[in-house]
Amino acid sequence: MSVEWILLALSPVFILFVVVEFMKHRANYDIKDSMANTALALLHQGSDAIAMILLMPLFTWLYQYRFFDFELTLTTVFFAFLVQDFLYYWFHRASHNIHWLWAAHVVHHSSTKMNFTTAFRQSLMYPIAGMWVFWTPMVLLGFSPVTVFTVVALNLAYQFFVHTQAVDKLGAFEQLFNTPSHHRVHHATNPCYIDKNYAGVLIIWDKLFGSFVEERKDEPCRFGIVGQITSHNPLVISFHQWHHLLKSVAQAPGIRPKLKALLGYPTHE
Repeated sequence: MSVEWILLALSPVFILFVVVEFMKHRANYDIKDSMANTALALLHQGSDAIAMILLMPLFTWLYQYRFFDFELTLTTVFFAFLVQDFLYYWFHRASHNIHWLWAAHVVHHSSTKMNFTTAFRQSLMYPIAGMWVFWTPMVLLGFSPVTVFTVVALNLAYQFFVHTQAVDKLGAFEQLFNTPSHHRVHHATNPCYIDKNYAGVLIIWDKLFGSFVEERKDEPCRFGIVGQITSHNPLVISFHQWHHLLKSVAQAPGIRPKLKALLGYPTHE
């Protein structure tokens, strides 16, 4: 079962949560914004489906060079979950610090709203940017491609539920897991919050690698991106940073400046 099928199977649950949140917290919604989020989700699902068709032969080929053979048990699935969540942390951190990856990931951050539909706001350019590269170590380690992408899908499904302002802090749960409070920090543009809390499911990676910040009551989160765009056009949202990236590379004088524009810390127009 592919990532797309798992997420599509869970879509009635996602929609139910959106409806309930909208009815109770309408101030956190903007209809045009949510419609853009939905359109972006459909574009993302389409590009991911094409990428899976094209990339699965590569992952199957890599799998023959695996270091170990893992039988499918609860223990190995749990281990796969830990490894994938760890790799997701580094993918996510890299996506905020490497301009090439940020050009895709910025789509997810470009809304000034934080609600469950914000989780739908994904880039169709992830396969081009190379998100899939971060899962190749799992295949080489010995997890089958099906196991890898199933765990990826479950990780992404969990992350849907942290995109909300309707849930306050969750007590002891906050110590181990990514929560709405932690993820609000991640989406905030406040200087004290920016580029923090990269967790997928487990917040422990942020605490181990120095990127964790607690949400503060005296510092309400302001959502969006530096160099905020105001368009609700899915194509503008998807490609505005790519345009800036390519323009920056073209205008950079020499190889090193061009590489810095491409792979250095992201800039904005």
